[in-house]
Amino acid sequence: MTDSVRDALRAEVVDDAFTLAAYPESETPFISSKDDAKDGLDDMEDALFDLHEMMFAAKERAVLLVLQGTDASGKNGTIKHVVRLVNPAGVKIASFGEPTEEEKQHHFLWRIKREVPGPGMLGVFDRSHYEDVLVPIAEQTLDDDTVAERFEEIRSFEADLVDRGVTVVKCLLHISYDEQRERFLRRLRRHDKRWKFRESDLDTRRLWDRYRLAYGRVVQETSTEDAPWYIVPSDHKWYRNWAVARLLIESWEDMDLSYPQPDLDLDALRAALEDPA
Repeated sequence: MTDSVRDALRAEVVDDAFTLAAYPESETPFISSKDDAKDGLDDMEDALFDLHEMMFAAKERAVLLVLQGTDASGKNGTIKHVVRLVNPAGVKIASFGEPTEEEKQHHFLWRIKREVPGPGMLGVFDRSHYEDVLVPIAEQTLDDDTVAERFEEIRSFEADLVDRGVTVVKCLLHISYDEQRERFLRRLRRHDKRWKFRESDLDTRRLWDRYRLAYGRVVQETSTEDAPWYIVPSDHKWYRNWAVARLLIESWEDMDLSYPQPDLDLDALRAALEDPA
């Protein structure tokens, strides 16, 4: 068995086919309990901060973390529990809901490209460019040729990011139908969570099977060698947080990062600072 979380969670597209149903939502590879996951995340805190800060300091590479998933899958929760562990000065978070009237006047990638992280930055997409293929596929609002064209443009867009030194970490936060119901009910019960609930969420839930097929097609069409999809079992929030943290750490470790070392005359600078005059 691999000891790499990226290898374990990477989507397997075989003969140009992918089936999301083959990935259990409640599995917890490498982790056996909530306490283990919490301890593991605590242990990763220093590594997350240090690796991110080295990238931020060097200003040569960037990471784009794409968080995609059905309503209540935990996109905000992942940001709250994982992304908060790094230096906020080096983070750029963008949320993509339904396009505004201005955004509708532009190419569907226009609003996405404006939020791409610059050198040294960790960019986080709460939903993403994939909304512009997922929703039309599930709700059957675009013809097949247009959908195919968008897939090609997305692959090209992500390939360009990789060529520019951006590591793309795409996480499908994978929850079950029953778990979504429980999370919706919890939101309705709690006065401090009720604001998250929208009645339109139930309209999407009624199309659950269509959305599952749409997610499967998205992974099948856009999980590439340089920008693969990771299927993160997310029925357990504690596992989701642990797994996304590991995915980030492994991605940063691959970069062989180090702090930049400016060409300074250290002895002269120390002497100047020690001089009382």
